[in-house]
Amino acid sequence: MSNEREISTSAKIKHLAKKIVDEIKKHENPSLNIPVRSLSNVHFNETKSIIELGKAVQKRNFFNVSQAKKFMQTLLIASACQELLKEGKTTSIRDLYYMTKHTLGNTKQNTFDDQTESDPIIEDLEVAIDALREELNLFASNRGALVGNIKIEDSGDLINCAKMGSGGWSVPSIVEKDVVKFKEVKANFILMVEKDAVWRRLNEDKFWKKHKCILVHGQGMAPRGVRRLLYRLVHEKKLPLYVFVDNDPWGFYIYSVIKQGSINLAYESQRMAVPSARFLGLSSFDREKYKLPDNVTIKLNDQDKSRAKQILQYPWFQKKGWQKEIKEMLKSGVKLELEALSAKGISFVTEKYLPEKIKKNQYLD
Repeated sequence: MSNEREISTSAKIKHLAKKIVDEIKKHENPSLNIPVRSLSNVHFNETKSIIELGKAVQKRNFFNVSQAKKFMQTLLIASACQELLKEGKTTSIRDLYYMTKHTLGNTKQNTFDDQTESDPIIEDLEVAIDALREELNLFASNRGALVGNIKIEDSGDLINCAKMGSGGWSVPSIVEKDVVKFKEVKANFILMVEKDAVWRRLNEDKFWKKHKCILVHGQGMAPRGVRRLLYRLVHEKKLPLYVFVDNDPWGFYIYSVIKQGSINLAYESQRMAVPSARFLGLSSFDREKYKLPDNVTIKLNDQDKSRAKQILQYPWFQKKGWQKEIKEMLKSGVKLELEALSAKGISFVTEKYLPEKIKKNQYLD
């Protein structure tokens, strides 16, 4: 193990193993306590303004026919992650599946038959020892990019993100402090853009340079690495975060996941959610405000309407501004993609829309 993070995470796995060994020595039924990740054990913490996992726990026993396999699988995954930490190496969750898959003795029974079995076990281990999978040295494919006046040390290599060309710095899934270090930051805020195409327009127009910001995209729903990086930049560098997404229920949800965390991964919120994030657009009221032509609108389908009505009821969307925003979308019956702004000119978004909104603080909180 080469750093404090790996040592700390390894200690958590050892503690889990010691508990099981102690139970065996006492001739007790070995067990694992796995926090329940279902919707019934998720709540919105209004004080912290994040979605959190509750205290409900499921006991997973070895001497239980229905639980024995998952008990074994959990220890198998924990053992493999411990080996990664010990060697100071990382791997993908796909590779971990193959590392831990084998046939038991002379039987035809496999430890895992498919990756759909191993992935939930990784999540079980995360919540059981209170560690992100990235802290277990597990990574996913890079998805998302960053450009701006910031110098980053990535695995020992110094990267000047102001000189990364049209593609930007590819954000890795593991962005913990021992891997990614912020060496020099000369920015006033962060702009998180939903779409790569719009991010590229902003990058090509050097929006980040003119307005002294860090420009990030996540190719739709921001992946864990991007969300964790945003969290670190906001908390460590005290930078405001603006989110720029499509004017549809899915864009609103992408914003809420960055701000409050997600229902499905509530156990991650405390280390990924950014409650101070602000919604910059695209707003349902921008159509009239900027006189966007009718031919750039898209009619809401039944799924859109159902989703909009659903998020209208979420506790974190109960603020007056958000209720007005979502109801206006339902009333108009249409949605807008970020690219719709190009109807006013290819650089309208960089020269007028965003500068005006930021200058006048025209955002939703």
